[in-house]
Amino acid sequence: QVQLVESRGGLVQLGGSLRLSCTASGSIFSIYAMAWYRQAPGKQRELVAHMTSGGITKYADSVKGRFTISRDNAKNTVYLQMNSLKPEDTAVYYCNADVRLISDLRNHYWGQGTQVTVSS
Repeated sequence: QVQLVESRGGLVQLGGSLRLSCTASGSIFSIYAMAWYRQAPGKQRELVAHMTSGGITKYADSVKGRFTISRDNAKNTVYLQMNSLKPEDTAVYYCNADVRLISDLRNHYWGQGTQVTVSS
């Protein structure tokens, strides 16, 4: 019904930057919120950044001031600009979308995940 396709992550050095993108497609009527989560080895998946359709944002304390979430609603795309990267940011990053379908059902969908590795 809905597919979320994320851009490739990559290997970045300490202090470097990386931008992720995620585009939703399928039987979409509208998207309420889009978010980025991450999961490091041996840890639970955690919320990194969240943005409503109206532009209200929320960040994990660990990324405030370094990461910025943004959206292009016309393209059903969410971005995560990551600056001043640290080794502890190493994780698989997943996008999530809260979608209202054309059928009027509502559901959350996940991207496939993309690896971000920060080397020291």
